[in-house]
Parts: sequence; C-alpha cells; structure tokens
Amino acid sequence: MSKQLVEELYTHHLTSVRERIKTDSKLKALLDEKADPALFEAFLITWNSLGVYMTEPVDGWIRRAGEATVKVGLDDVGQKLIAHAKHEAGHHLMMIEDAKHLVARWNERRNPKLDAEELMAQPPTQAMKEYREIHEDTIAGAMPAAQVAIEYEIESLSTIIGPPLLEQAKRVCGEEILQGMSFLKEHTEIDVGHTALNEVMLGKLLSQVPDKAPLIAKTGASALDIYLRFLGDCVDRAGKLVQAAAA
Repeated sequence: MSKQLVEELYTHHLTSVRERIKTDSKLKALLDEKADPALFEAFLITWNSLGVYMTEPVDGWIRRAGEATVKVGLDDVGQKLIAHAKHEAGHHLMMIEDAKHLVARWNERRNPKLDAEELMAQPPTQAMKEYREIHEDTIAGAMPAAQVAIEYEIESLSTIIGPPLLEQAKRVCGEEILQGMSFLKEHTEIDVGHTALNEVMLGKLLSQVPDKAPLIAKTGASALDIYLRFLGDCVDRAGKLVQAAAA
C-alpha cells in the first residue's frame, strides 16, 4: 500500500529532477571510462571535506522535524523520524576521517600539498547553504513531516550513485583508495534499508494528508536538486585542484 500511494501521489512530481542523476554532465564525466584519476581523487577529497558541513546537523534536523511533526498531530510519522535520527548521529565523523586519509594519500603522490582542516573550513557554496535552509524551513513550516521526503530522496541517491562511484574508485585509483571511503561504503549499504523505511513512512504520511502530496513532493525534489548541485560544486572544485596540480 505504501509503495502504491507513493507512486500515485508523489513520484510523478520527481521525474525531471531524478532524471538528472543519469544525465548530469559533471557526474557523467566523473564516471566516464576515461576519467582522470587525479580528478576522481580530488572529487572524493572535496566531497568529504565539504560534506561535513552538509552532514553534521542531519540527526538534529531529523529529530527536530519528528518533534514538530508530533506537535501537528502526525504522531506515528513523527515518532518514526525521532527514532530514525539516532541512526544518523555522528556520521560526519566518518567524512572527517575519510577526508584526512584521502588528503594524506594525495600528498604522498601529488601536488599541490593539501591541508584537510583548511579544506573542511572552506566557505560553503550556495547549494550547501540552501541544503541547510531547506531543512530549517521544513522544520519551521506547516508540514515538518516533509522531512521524510528529504530523507527518501537523499538516501535513495546513495543507493543509486554509491555503487558506480565505488566501482569507479577501484578502477581508476586502485582498491586501496576504499580505505578512505568509509562514509560512502557504509551509506551505499545501509541506505538500502533506510530507503525502504522511508518509503513506508512516506506512504503512511501520504495516506494521512493526501492533499499535501504536492508540497511534500516539492520538498523532496528541492532537496535532491540542491544535493545534485552540491555534487556539481564538488566536481568543479576538484577540477580546480587538478589544474593547480598541473600548473
């Protein structure tokens, strides 16, 4: 029933933004058979470094959204969000460790020499700012339960792009680089289960407030759009690192 409701009321609103996962030119370049190993390595460094800003607040967002959802009378979905928040606590610490490992690996092989702390302290891009804003706006808005759609889209993305990124990493950089990809490895695996849970929560939510389906879908679509733009930012910054290395 959950899957059917999601298909009927939600999915068609996401078609165009989800299609970009396959068609985005920057992601395609990253996963191309002839991708530059230095570009791919620089992408991983950049994504983990900037990803700390994106990931550190996640458990708090989910918990607060759950609490706000309970307050507006959607107790079951709210309680499930609160429970789910506990699974996300501290995940940014994996990104910090991955960034440090990948920077050390880069510095052994390439120039310019990088500093992981400096990279993690970079000012956020516009997409990074918007990612924080959409969570805060959703929590403070009339439908805080739309946090479920954010989780559904972002955790689904892990299961879609995680496997090809892991395979590309091994192919262009060698198996050893996986030692610096703990966050991606774990989320590629656990987000399969999380996505199934999110689909059940989303179906439950849509059954209770079907009239809010367009708003809930718009929230999910916006979050996915923002995260895809963030990935593009990471590719762009990786390209600049590679250019500096070649100079």
